[in-house]
Amino acid sequence: MADASLTGRFSKSGAFFSRAVGAVAVRTSIQHKLTTEVASDTASTRPQVHRIEITTRTMLKLLVVLVTCWFVGRIAAVLLMIVAALMLVGSLNPTVERLESRGWGRGTAIAVIFAVLFVIVLLMLTVTLPELLAQGTSLLEREPVMREQVATWLSHRRMTAPLAASLRTVNYGALLGNSTQFALNASLRAVEIIAYSVGAVFLALYVMLDRDRLRGALFAIVPRAHHIALSRVLLNLERIVGGYIRGQVITCALMGVFVFALLAIAGVKSALAIAVFAGIADVLPYIGGLLIFGPAVLAALTVSAVTATVVGVLILIYQEVESRLLIPMVYGRALRLPSSVVLVALLAGGALDGMVGAMLALPVAAAMLMLVEELRVDLPGQSQTPEKEQQRAQDDIIDQEYTARTQGMPVHEAAAVAVEIADDRAKVDDAESDPPP
Repeated sequence: MADASLTGRFSKSGAFFSRAVGAVAVRTSIQHKLTTEVASDTASTRPQVHRIEITTRTMLKLLVVLVTCWFVGRIAAVLLMIVAALMLVGSLNPTVERLESRGWGRGTAIAVIFAVLFVIVLLMLTVTLPELLAQGTSLLEREPVMREQVATWLSHRRMTAPLAASLRTVNYGALLGNSTQFALNASLRAVEIIAYSVGAVFLALYVMLDRDRLRGALFAIVPRAHHIALSRVLLNLERIVGGYIRGQVITCALMGVFVFALLAIAGVKSALAIAVFAGIADVLPYIGGLLIFGPAVLAALTVSAVTATVVGVLILIYQEVESRLLIPMVYGRALRLPSSVVLVALLAGGALDGMVGAMLALPVAAAMLMLVEELRVDLPGQSQTPEKEQQRAQDDIIDQEYTARTQGMPVHEAAAVAVEIADDRAKVDDAESDPPP
């Protein structure tokens, strides 16, 4: 009985000890779980630190980009001269090739074209420069009288009366600052522009005379598998630049003639000076008309208010006709830019480099769109179409045929073959896009 009683006590003690150990284990598990949850919450709320490490290669690339930008900024004038020379080459080369196809030698054709251009420019300067200087001087001498006439006309209207007082008290000294320094800077700028213009003409002459060697050097650094694409790009650049320059000459000349005839009929004494300004300002499509409107109306206002109104209305009508009819007809398919792209390109070019940037904005924008098209670049959002796949297959076939045809041929001869193939392809594309009626 004593043993049984002792055994019962030991069993009860063991059961109690087991329950105590179990309770401690459960409490430990709960505490561990709570500690784990708190640690995880703390880790989730702790901000993550990202380290950005710039490698030596990246720093070197950035340095090269900065040095290149600095160097381009230092030689910007020389680069503009080169661009102007290439634009002149692109505008004159089609005429040279047309004369070559009629049996003329290339050197003879180039000499004749440059001689004709020189004679035309000389005749224009001889005829217009003396009269232009005389009218410009007369315009400056009559400026106070013209300003008083305009101010008087404005003072008779209630809405424009405050402008009359401001116009009578214009301080040209404050506007121009030091006139001597201004005149010196303007003279230096004019001499610089003339020097770079002459340099661009001679550079264009050398490029046209040495066309085959320069083209061979360009094709030598490009793999032959891409010669056809390079030829298409060069051919389209020539079309864009040539069409743009010829279009500018035609539209500017028409604007100058129109403004001169209009002001001469209206009895404005400085018609030639304002017409020359109108022809120069018309190099900027859409914006040029706004620049012309003010001087022409103010000059006509010295005759009468009715004359100024008629001149202003006719200039606006001509600007609309030029924008809607003449520019698409004269430029043709050379640029193929929507009006919105034209306006944005002009504003961007003007912001970057003033008048020169605005003049170069349109051909640059057209060239960029052409490169995207000719190099078969897939833009975001564009999907593959059967026409694009067929076009790429044809390009691959032409590249293979060209590579096989020019195997072992010197670079300059292979370049001539590539240009010939690209020209034939362009004629076929033009015939397909413009079917006969």
